[in-house]
Amino acid sequence: MEGSIGDIIIGWLEQAGLATQYAIWAKNLIIFFLIILLAIIVDKLTKQILLSVIGRFTRKTETQWDDMLLDRKVFHRISHLAPAVLIYYLIPIALESVPFWLALLQGATKIYIIVILLLSIDSLLSAINDIYNTYEISRTKPIKGYIQVVKIVMYSFGAIIIISILIGKSPFTLLAGLGALTAVIMLIFKDTILGLVGSVQLSANDMVNVGDWISMPDFKADGIVQEITLATVKVQNWDKTISTIPTYSMITRSFQNWRGMQESGGRRIMRSVKIDQNTIHFLTKEELEKFKRIQILGDFIEKKQQQLEAYNQKHNIDNTVLVNGRRQTNIGILRAYLMEYLKRHPKINEDMLILVRQLEPGETGLPLQIYCFSRDQAWADYEVVQADIFDHLLATLHEFGLKVFQNPTGHDLRSLKK
Repeated sequence: MEGSIGDIIIGWLEQAGLATQYAIWAKNLIIFFLIILLAIIVDKLTKQILLSVIGRFTRKTETQWDDMLLDRKVFHRISHLAPAVLIYYLIPIALESVPFWLALLQGATKIYIIVILLLSIDSLLSAINDIYNTYEISRTKPIKGYIQVVKIVMYSFGAIIIISILIGKSPFTLLAGLGALTAVIMLIFKDTILGLVGSVQLSANDMVNVGDWISMPDFKADGIVQEITLATVKVQNWDKTISTIPTYSMITRSFQNWRGMQESGGRRIMRSVKIDQNTIHFLTKEELEKFKRIQILGDFIEKKQQQLEAYNQKHNIDNTVLVNGRRQTNIGILRAYLMEYLKRHPKINEDMLILVRQLEPGETGLPLQIYCFSRDQAWADYEVVQADIFDHLLATLHEFGLKVFQNPTGHDLRSLKK
């Protein structure tokens, strides 16, 4: 059949006045361009029919995986195979008389087919990752790093096959020769190998997941993990900047993961107010009666006073000297008040630790620390809760005869001068 088509074309050309030698060359060119034209037509038809049918099908289904395959252009890339295969098998008809050009064009077509296959598989793997990310398990067990490893291996083998086509050698011959280049390959792919190790360890040990809030000062990262890949961990900081951290660094350097706080139901408040130690004193009976009128303190003061009086009577304490025995102080009453205040605060998690404690006094006063957990974990809400508590504390201090310590300011010095 091939010979008959060629003979017919040659006959036409010879009738047109061309010599037999030139008619053969013209025949080859005509058949070549006809094959190219047919390949273009097949390419257009394949895309139009395949993509339109698949597009209508995906719009009718409720599943998302087919939409993701379409978005990643898996079918679009596969459609390029049809014209390439057509050219590969039909090109000998046009170039049978010129083996050099036949081998060259068939080799180029092979390389084109391999590239299209690689790109199609790449799109398919990306679509698989997109489909996997729709499941909840993807937050704790991302597979993007593993897919990147598969892509690297795939492209490496593809490159070997393409090189074998270019040099006319078997791919297995090239693979056998790679043993001597192992050290070089290890050096070239060092970061990739380290990234793979880091990605596996992060996933296996559940050290960090997408959506976690992490802090890593070495890389100036403080925000939410957006993506975990083979080579990098992408973090969106609170100022909306993006920090990129090498995956392997996540297991070789320290970082803070706030996931435990997010899962615990509370966010820690730990802040101190420094009390002027000169304002701390024993309470008089009049002050005790005054503080009893504070609703959340009445019962506490009554019980505490009974305990202290029973102790002093038991040990025959001389009450004419204040330092004898046990007595209530304004700082102690303030601590009791703050404990009751925090326990009743609607924004404080009473099921978690609540402390009001004194830290070591120093030259800047006596630090009185509040240690508790806010129910609201969102940054803005948490700051509002913390500010409200300390607004109340600072405004309450003078009611207990206490003052906040602060260094003298210019205004204080001018008042002293006057």
